[in-house]
Amino acid sequence: MNSGSGAELLFTYGTLQLPEVQLDTFGRLLAGEDDVLHGYRLEWTDIDDDRVAQLSGLASHPILRRTDDDRDRVFGRVLALTPEELDAADEYEVSLYRRVSVVLASGIRAWVYVGH
Repeated sequence: MNSGSGAELLFTYGTLQLPEVQLDTFGRLLAGEDDVLHGYRLEWTDIDDDRVAQLSGLASHPILRRTDDDRDRVFGRVLALTPEELDAADEYEVSLYRRVSVVLASGIRAWVYVGH
C-alpha cells in the first residue's frame, strides 16, 4: 500500500474497522488492505468512555500488548488516512491506548494503537 502524498498509514485490528465507527470518526468508509503485526498479542479491555462504547456497540475493546515473540501475531487492515483523520482517530481512541510506529509483515511502516 502506498501512503501517497501526505497520507498516514494506520494498522487497525478492532473497532476502527467498523463502518459506523469509520463514518463517525472519518466521515467516510475506508477499505484498507489486510496485513499482520508480529510480536504483539490481542487482549481485551473495558471501555469507560460511554460515547465510544455506544458508537462501537461494545463495552470491551481489543487492545495490543507487545510481547516481542515473533510467534505472536495480530491480523488487521492498513488504512490510508489524511493527517486530519489521524488526529480524529487519536481523539476516538481512549486514554488506555497510545499510538506507536511499527513495521508490518508486508514491510509497510504504519501507526498502530497499543496498550500503555
